[in-house]
Amino acid sequence: MRVIAGIHKGRGLKSVAGESTRPTTDKVKEAVFQIMGPFFSGGLGLDLFAGSGSLGIEALSREMSKVIFVDKHPKAIQTIKENLKTLKLEKQAEVYRNDAQRALKAIAKRELQFDLVLLDPPYKNKDYLKLLDYLLDNQMLKKNAIVYCEHDKSNMLPNTYKSLKAVKQADYGGLVQVTIYQIEESEEA
Repeated sequence: MRVIAGIHKGRGLKSVAGESTRPTTDKVKEAVFQIMGPFFSGGLGLDLFAGSGSLGIEALSREMSKVIFVDKHPKAIQTIKENLKTLKLEKQAEVYRNDAQRALKAIAKRELQFDLVLLDPPYKNKDYLKLLDYLLDNQMLKKNAIVYCEHDKSNMLPNTYKSLKAVKQADYGGLVQVTIYQIEESEEA
């Protein structure tokens, strides 16, 4: 695993030891970041099922200002922290060991809004729409925010969902399917 582009292009990343995570391949990461925004001009990101932190670190390398990393596995948290330290990105990151739903509740209380949300949970997770609902219902997405969903082909996501519209749905071989949404209207009341 490596950083594909940006400030830290080519730098290696540690992966989480064991079978608890499934890293996004460099091929998929490169393709989806070309769609989501080859480079960012600041902004706040959320890497909700962070694993090694590879996706969130890629966003930081491409000039996202800050990313919040969340994972419930201790090995993943340790790996994220090591990767951030190696690349000297600790000041641009917050790292939390927590369940996704609890983390979202805590983040909602802070009234944060995201420019980029990365959802790459274990493929057995079928609660994408519940996660999207929570993000939308709690006004956690800025206008024009991008939501990346990596999922199993058997768990197809809709082309549109409330104010989210799929800007790309692609099959990357094997079980990997990616849906990238963009919010089209402000969710603010």
